[in-house]
Amino acid sequence: MLDEILDNETELPILEHTTDTAGYTEIVFALFDLLGLQFSPRIRDLGDQQLYRLDRSRTYPNLEPRLKGRIRRDRILRRWDDLLRVAGSLKRGWVTASLLISRLQSYRRQNALTRALLEYSRLVKTIFILRYLESGQFRRRINTQLNKGEALHPLREFLFFANRGKIRRKQEEEQVRQATCLNLLTNAVIAWNTVYIAAAIDRLRIDGHPVQEADLAHLSPCRHEHINPYGKYAFEVSEDLRGATLRPLRSGRSPA
Repeated sequence: MLDEILDNETELPILEHTTDTAGYTEIVFALFDLLGLQFSPRIRDLGDQQLYRLDRSRTYPNLEPRLKGRIRRDRILRRWDDLLRVAGSLKRGWVTASLLISRLQSYRRQNALTRALLEYSRLVKTIFILRYLESGQFRRRINTQLNKGEALHPLREFLFFANRGKIRRKQEEEQVRQATCLNLLTNAVIAWNTVYIAAAIDRLRIDGHPVQEADLAHLSPCRHEHINPYGKYAFEVSEDLRGATLRPLRSGRSPA
């Protein structure tokens, strides 16, 4: 997951990543924070998560049942320069996050760097959980982003209709090729929808309709009701297409 985010070569920077419990580990919290990114998972059984404090002498009456651990800040401070070097290596692409984590987990005993990462992860995770519990707006934002990601699955199922949506190739190369083609087609649909959604929003504004920025966060480019996936397609890139314009926007809800 973090490998793909760091390999992002688009013009749009990725600042936050949301995921369900399956994509969450404590070390990922530390790596995201060291890289200046926000990791926002929706953790199952959140009430059972252990929270940590820096100072046992400080009491928090409403949180005492959950504050069962203490952060060993000395482990973080002694290895802080090493943590920064890890972040720099990941940022510059000298090592991948997946390779780093696999190497750290391969040791029979946790080394000093792993212990520092875990302590820092517990600190970042505790702050995140407290923010998640305190802010309803923060929870809704995470759920909105997750719903957008989940909307990709119906679109992929809609496009992957051949052989009842099953990959029947036995060779790994053929399986990868088929999956890559599905990704390409999915991205083409999303790009098409994004262009026309933007055009529709511009038309609404020109016509004097109020368009709230907060409402735009709920739009998804994964709609596919207007797409016919059947038939044969021919793509001829020519000089004539350079001056092509968008199709006229429809005012009604009739299917394409």
